[in-house]
Formats: sequence, structure tokens, C-alpha cells
Amino acid sequence: MSKKQRPYDIILIGATGFTGQLTADYLLKQPHPIRLALAGRNSDKLLQVRELLLADNPHATAPDLLLADSHNMASLRELCSQTHVVISTVGPYALHGEDLVAACITQGCDYVDLTGEPQFVSRMQQTYHHDAQHQNVKIVHCCGFDSIPHDLGVYFTLQTLCQSLGDAVLEQSQVEIAAYVRGHGDISGGTWNSAIEAMPNWQAFIKERRRLHHQTCQGRDIYLHEIPKLQKLKDGWAAPLPTIDPAIVVQSAKRYAYYGKQFRYAHYAVVPQLHRLALASAAVAGIFTVAQFAKGREWLGKRRPSGAGPVAEERAKHWFTVEFQAQVITANKEQHTLRTLVSGGDPGYDETAKMLAESALCLLLDKDVLPKHYGIVTPAEGMGTALLSRLQAAGIRFEEK
Repeated sequence: MSKKQRPYDIILIGATGFTGQLTADYLLKQPHPIRLALAGRNSDKLLQVRELLLADNPHATAPDLLLADSHNMASLRELCSQTHVVISTVGPYALHGEDLVAACITQGCDYVDLTGEPQFVSRMQQTYHHDAQHQNVKIVHCCGFDSIPHDLGVYFTLQTLCQSLGDAVLEQSQVEIAAYVRGHGDISGGTWNSAIEAMPNWQAFIKERRRLHHQTCQGRDIYLHEIPKLQKLKDGWAAPLPTIDPAIVVQSAKRYAYYGKQFRYAHYAVVPQLHRLALASAAVAGIFTVAQFAKGREWLGKRRPSGAGPVAEERAKHWFTVEFQAQVITANKEQHTLRTLVSGGDPGYDETAKMLAESALCLLLDKDVLPKHYGIVTPAEGMGTALLSRLQAAGIRFEEK
């Protein structure tokens, strides 16, 4: 089927999950209707979800319902041949994501997801990047709280510096950015289960992480600065945060020369009291130990099942900020500093659904102004300023402090 004849603008697979429903609801509330379809394995659950969505959006056009299985390649190819963009909220992605990525590439449709799984993203880059490039397809992982505030926050910071210093100056400069993540929220069931499934592969994670500590790219040096050391801040303590976000930032830094001749990035979580950090570290250590065993992972998964989440009143109390502190040393040794802030509401659910939906809408509606970067790309690589503008218009704040 030619792209002009495809019946759908966006197909959302995973709509029966909690974040999937929030994403579908966001899309149905768009002022300009899109041709949306919801996909999954269970027709009864899809019907129930559609009824709930239409009850909240009585004037919306009812989305079509499509059956597809994450492990049935024929059904996935049929699905992807009917749309311009696929959204996937089906995790853990290491278990359920690869065939859908492959189907999107062969059928020539763009793709966004919510994964925060480093090994999965690395495997997709190694296996499918060149195929996606050849097909002019954008496969954009990490389009939720992992990792849009961090990736686009650094992008926004460098764009702001470009306005005052110019691209040419930054391209010959040393640039160092430290990000400090603060917030109050609840980890989603999908994120919880993805983390549990990734824990037995900790050795591969460490090996991949070490590769990111120093890379060279076209004569430029890119560093990920991770030292297991606490920082005392005015409002608490900062500890290195070994999430996927720094890996995404580093990939974007390799793409854009104005990130600096030498670019260094550090990523921290901020907690108000030291004893909370100690308790959290002990809890993670315990969970990590249990997750090394299949029965342990099964038991942990039942503690917070995928598809569950807090009610709207609870989510309304949640918030996040990511503070970026940038220091630039130019080729002639001039020093410049800048502080920026990205902030929003509930990071685990509402804002994640918003980021994911806006990413899909960006790929669909802003195609003519997007960077000509294809393959397995980051949000900053694949969408850049167009997505930044969309998120600002949607209420996520990017500001100079």
C-alpha cells in the first residue's frame, strides 16, 4: 500500500494499558482530528477501552480497532502497512518490542515508544539503524520522561547558547553540562517491569556504559561523566543517576557539532535528605538481588503490574524539574555559564503520555521541517526544534533561569 493511500495517520499499539489509554485520550482531544486506530491482541479489552475513551470524549471520532500480536510478524507488517506513524506502549520492550521495530522499517512507517531499557535501545541501534536509514524511517525510542526532558533540555540549553555565542564558537569550545533531576511521582507498572527484566543483564549494561564514558566523533571528544560520589546542594544531596537518559544525550551530542569540540555530560538525582538516599539505595539493592532469579522477577512483577496506575487526583500532585548547569570555555579561554530548567506535572503518566503523543504528532504533521536524520535516532536528532515547540505549546516549560 502506498503511503498516500494508508487509512490511518497513527496506530497506537498497547492502548489497553494505563499509559496507552492516557496517550489515546490525549490524541482524541486534539483540536484537529487525526485518523487513529487502536491495536492489541484482545478485541474485548480494546472494545472496553474505546467505550471508556468515547465516554470522556463524546465528540471524538471513534478510533478503529485492529488485532495484532507483538510476536506475530505477519500481523505486525499488516498493521504497519496501514499507517504513517506507530506508537508502542507495549513493554518490557526487550521482550515485546523488536519485531514491531523491524516491521515499521520494512513497511516504511515512523515509530515512537516509551522504553527506558538501555540494552534494548543499544540492540536496536546495532541491528536496525542502517536499514531504517536506507528506508528514510525514523525509529525514535525514549519519547516519555525517559528521555525527552533530558535530551531536549540539553538541546534547548545549547540552542540558547548558540543565540548568544554562535554555532562557530561553540563548535570549537569545551562544553560541560550537569543535569539535576528533582520530582515527586510514582513509577509506572511498565517502567517497573522493564527495569526488573533488565536487571539480570547488569554486566552487559556496565560494559555498554563504560563505552559511553569517552567516545570520539569526527575529531570531537564526547564524555559521560559518572563518578560514584555525592554532592551536597542547598536543597539536598545529588547522586549519579544511571538511567538511559545520559546515553540518549550522548548520542545527540555526537550528531550536533555545536555541542562542542569537547562535550561532557553528567546526570544526577537530587533527594532532600541523605537518609532517603540511603533507604532508596538499600531498596534498589534488595530488588536487584531478587531480580536475578526468574521466580523473583515474577514475584516482583506482581507487586506492580503493567496497566495499573494512580487516579487523576493523585497524579495532579506529582511534578518534576530538571535543572541544567552549563559551562562553556571557548577556544580563546573565555568562560560562559548558563542555567536552564525543564519542568512539568506528573512525570510517570500524564506528562509521559503528552510527550509520547506529541512526538507522534510531530512525526506526522511536521515532517517537512524535521531534521533529515533517519535511522534509530534520539528525539533531539529526529525532531529537534519542532518537538521542542510542540512541548512548550502543550505546557511543558523550557526556560532560561
